[in-house]
Amino acid sequence: MEHRPVHMNSFFFRWRYIIALALSAAILLCNSCSKKDINNITGNTLEQYFESSILNRDFVVDLATDTAHDITVQYTGYIFRLQKNTLFDGPMTCVKGNLTFNGTWSCNSDYSKLAILLNHPSVPSEFVFINRAWRFVNKDLPVMELSPWGTTDPKVLHMRRL
Repeated sequence: MEHRPVHMNSFFFRWRYIIALALSAAILLCNSCSKKDINNITGNTLEQYFESSILNRDFVVDLATDTAHDITVQYTGYIFRLQKNTLFDGPMTCVKGNLTFNGTWSCNSDYSKLAILLNHPSVPSEFVFINRAWRFVNKDLPVMELSPWGTTDPKVLHMRRL
């Protein structure tokens, strides 16, 4: 009879340990699920996010720096729009007042790269800065944070969705 309580105690101790571990794991899992991190979504979800949140939406330049020189003021009044051809490319327009500039955009399959080319008709010299391949630093809208693709060139472009 004395062996039974010892056995029962170890049985309950083991179950309490397993229950505590399960509750800890559940709490950690819930905390990580509640945190919305748009930079880590993949596949169809990322395509849906890009289509619903970026394509056919108006953006303005919130911040543009070229080698630590703030050039944001050069883009005052410009409204940029990426339109859909496919989920990975399409036409792009930039409007300022009654002027419209046309071009194209393209992305790679994981949406880490955004290439912009505004080229028609003739474009202002400030578009030389924007016409390049950009790397998404942060896709959490309303602001897309971009830096040049494949280089550590100290350029920054932040575009805010209207």
